[in-house]
Amino acid sequence: MEYSGRNLNDVNLQSENRLFKPAQLLLVIFFFDIPAIQAQVGGQAVELPNVTVAAPTADQTEFSLFKPVTLLQGNDLRRKREANLGDTLAQELGVTSSSYGPGVGRPIIRGQDGPRIRVLESGIGTGDLSIISPDHAVATDSLNASRIEILRGPATLLYGSGTSGGVVNVITERIPERLFKSPQGTLEARYNSAMTERTGAFNASGSHGQVSWNLEAFKRKTNDIKIPGRADINDPDSEHGVVRNSAVDTDNLSMGGSYMGERGFLGASISRLESLYGIPGPEGAKIDMGQTRYGIAGELDNPIKGFDQFKMRLNYNDYKHDELENSGNIGTRLKNNELEGRAELMHTPLADWQGVVGIQFQNRDFSAAGDEAFVPSTLSHSVGLFMLEKRNWERWQFDMGGRIERDTQDPQGNQLQSRDFNLYSVSTGGAWDFTEGYKLDFSATRGQRAPSTVALYANGKHIATNTFETGNNTLTKETSNNFDLALHKTTGVVKGKVNLFYNHINDYIFQRSIDSNGDGLADRVNDAGMLDQKGSFLVQDFAQTRAKFYGAEAEAIFALMPDTLDLRLFTDMVYGKLNHNGNIPRLTPQRFGLVLDHRWGPWLSNLSLMRVTRQDRVARLETETQGYTLLNTEVGFNVKGGRSTSYIFFVQGKNLLNSDIRVHTSFLKAIAPMPGRGVVVGIRGEF
Repeated sequence: MEYSGRNLNDVNLQSENRLFKPAQLLLVIFFFDIPAIQAQVGGQAVELPNVTVAAPTADQTEFSLFKPVTLLQGNDLRRKREANLGDTLAQELGVTSSSYGPGVGRPIIRGQDGPRIRVLESGIGTGDLSIISPDHAVATDSLNASRIEILRGPATLLYGSGTSGGVVNVITERIPERLFKSPQGTLEARYNSAMTERTGAFNASGSHGQVSWNLEAFKRKTNDIKIPGRADINDPDSEHGVVRNSAVDTDNLSMGGSYMGERGFLGASISRLESLYGIPGPEGAKIDMGQTRYGIAGELDNPIKGFDQFKMRLNYNDYKHDELENSGNIGTRLKNNELEGRAELMHTPLADWQGVVGIQFQNRDFSAAGDEAFVPSTLSHSVGLFMLEKRNWERWQFDMGGRIERDTQDPQGNQLQSRDFNLYSVSTGGAWDFTEGYKLDFSATRGQRAPSTVALYANGKHIATNTFETGNNTLTKETSNNFDLALHKTTGVVKGKVNLFYNHINDYIFQRSIDSNGDGLADRVNDAGMLDQKGSFLVQDFAQTRAKFYGAEAEAIFALMPDTLDLRLFTDMVYGKLNHNGNIPRLTPQRFGLVLDHRWGPWLSNLSLMRVTRQDRVARLETETQGYTLLNTEVGFNVKGGRSTSYIFFVQGKNLLNSDIRVHTSFLKAIAPMPGRGVVVGIRGEF
């Protein structure tokens, strides 16, 4: 729900611009005036840690197929871990979170969310219901992850149609892909004072003969989060210092094994994830979620003549969650039984082109029962064929790809009409190393997306968002045209990048509020579904129009003291417009900031300062959100144990300015701010 309320102008626009212009100036000076900077350090070129590149279909030893992907791992991943996936990624360029309380947060990329962002675990969909409603958690956790990839551009065609925002791939090691000389693993424990979080995680792998095994477990338990002021921004009598019903209790256990042969492996895994979390708000609702996931994966080198490698992965997800009322009774029970698989063949060079061809399928059996079920039970099927190719020529790399997909939605009962969609997606792009240390990337992707089950068939009260949603069975497929241009500086004392993007979407599917009386107030209904301006439920229906997203991202990294002290400056901004309907709702505000990384012997420290500007580019009937400043720090100390054992003890300060943080992309920003000042203490060990 988009809660109405007063506009808060904590910082006027002129002040915001005065703060931002120096950051812009620094990026321009340091990004382009490289010779002057190198002269000041004696012309010595210093290599800095930069963004790691991973191939989306291959392990780290294979060629990178298309555009690099952002890779979060190691100390960066440990430092940024939060209670949900969206908040973990919320400080990456162009990424923020839906922030529906600590238990829920789905990534938003360049202003796009929901079904336009595909979340995967090791290349396969998570099998949850997070795209149906913002209060549904993503069924994967960064505590299980060895790394997290963020994919944009042509590489997204590997994983689905219509992922115009991008793909987030959480990589786990549940199914081992190699033999281990000796057992190895990690241990982590942490405590966060802002939510009384107690978290512990364990991950171990090893081998016996030709068989490798993996065992993972974690437990997270929190209390209600602490905040600096009142929870409800519109109620001066609301409780101070805490967001009630925001506690989380999550645990996971998984095991897997693989048989390793001379040309590949075949393995399987089983995992169980359970989470009980509260939904902040007057209803006092909770969600009791459980998922069992079964997986099979395999690889085979040189499977047939003309192909270097065959890969396959198959997952079956048995998912269920109960939406509990304040009384503890089950208001709605949702289930999702989902089977998804993919197979890929990487071919040998053909006329200097390298690439992959593959097939992907998904079968979903969704059901909802209870008085508050607003989406009918639906069977969904999709099958897609894809191809991605690349070629290197002198200083150029060219790439192209395509995907065709058939998507079917079959609602059960109520005489609702089934819908079938034929989807076509193509992409092309290239990279030009036009001079030493500089690279220009460009890509164009045309992709199609079928309407979601909710957009087609929703009809009823959605308690979690306090809305009355009405689907539209006549919706057509959505077509996005995405253009990206990026300049990279990859060597020298200063490294960095500038990204420009423009997405034009035909038949963009969105939810809109209705003002049937023409009085400037959105329609509301009461518990009986009757129009009532004092009713609890905001009327929202699904419609289509043209839309465009455009914006920029930039960062520069300076070696202030080579191998010891680095400074990163960054900024990102996104604009979203509906044709004749104004701004797109819940757009990410402009952000800019700096990060200092210091390393000295066994010590490491980090300081992160980010300013999020006031969001006044709002949709019709949407309220503005004040800006805020977020200051985080960390100090860590590394201890070497035995030959292969090490520990890092760390202390983090979170939101040290105790800012009242209202995330504009959140439905709950008016009643559930982010946690206030907190201290995190923890230890992570590797053996």
